[in-house]
Amino acid sequence: MTIQTPSKVYTLNFWLLCTSSLLFFTSFNMIIPELPDYLTSLGGEEYKGLIIALFTITAGISRPFSGKLTDRVGRVPVMFVGVIVSCVCTLFYPIVGTAFGFLVIRFLHGFSTGFKPTGTSAFLADIVPVDRRGEALGVLGFFSSTGIGIGPYFGSLIALHLGLDTMFYISSAVSLLSILILMRLKETLPQPEKVKVEHFIIKKDEIIDKSAIPPSVVMILCTTAYGVILTLIPDLSKHLQIENKGAFFLYFTGASMLVRISAGKLSDKYSRVTVLKYSTMILTVALIGIGFASNAFELFAAAILLGIGIGTNSPSVYAWTIDRSSPEHRGRAIATMYIALEIGIGVGAFLSAEIYNNNVAQIGWAFLASAGACFLAFLYVMLFKFNK
Repeated sequence: MTIQTPSKVYTLNFWLLCTSSLLFFTSFNMIIPELPDYLTSLGGEEYKGLIIALFTITAGISRPFSGKLTDRVGRVPVMFVGVIVSCVCTLFYPIVGTAFGFLVIRFLHGFSTGFKPTGTSAFLADIVPVDRRGEALGVLGFFSSTGIGIGPYFGSLIALHLGLDTMFYISSAVSLLSILILMRLKETLPQPEKVKVEHFIIKKDEIIDKSAIPPSVVMILCTTAYGVILTLIPDLSKHLQIENKGAFFLYFTGASMLVRISAGKLSDKYSRVTVLKYSTMILTVALIGIGFASNAFELFAAAILLGIGIGTNSPSVYAWTIDRSSPEHRGRAIATMYIALEIGIGVGAFLSAEIYNNNVAQIGWAFLASAGACFLAFLYVMLFKFNK
């Protein structure tokens, strides 16, 4: 399989891809701040850690399949599957009336992020020049971060003023808009195959792409932070008397958006590993700040610093993964990196819930534990030598 090297970054396909990502991330992030209270209302308060953990387990399980399908069937069909799953699952949250039913829907919902980002990253790598890959990923990340930021904020506003059911239905409608955008994209995989049974039979050597292991190590350690944030920020915000539980995400992603494009350019110029050395240390300091935050100002200041760290870290890890992969196994390499992402988020979510245990006096320790994981990532990129 040969993919021609493109000469331009900002094509119509590129902007359609960015818009689709904006809508997708807005959709499934709209509901996140309200899920802990919703699960509590269903009698499942002790299962809060599973809200994110179950989602990431399914996403991780689906990655080898989405990676293989991306390399064989096409980038666009894989993106379609992810968005359709998100659209349908969100409609079912208001219908389930038990904690068990909620957790089943949450488990199935994870397939959405198991497919959509894998296809998106491979598609982007196909349509941008190699020497501007970091920049392009930074721009795509800007759009994704916008969705991550405005989704929780407006989701909480909708829940406050129009109710939870309306929030879920609007989230589903936003996913539908993403599907309409995807219909305009032209497939970039040369000679895509028709779907066959063999595409769903995953061999041992098709699960992990060895070229993606170094960036995946960094990804696992750093994304524990995201698992902790998604699980505990709603409760921490309530403890600090912040009415809108999505406000943290607005500051966090706003800062992330501001640095993503420039961080991507820096990684193109100075190397991915060089940028990662700084980003992992920033993440460490930010998480310590959240762990010790005692008021809204301190929490939001740490959120801004965390956003700078994530915004610098993410495009560099993504670009590093693609740089190290071969074109014919690009989907598998990206899937490997995303498996690491899901492991990191899942571990962060589960362990943070265990540490917290619905006792606000313990909540800071969860963030400090994640700070320790990010510091290990810093040591990894500082001490090891990499070929690429």
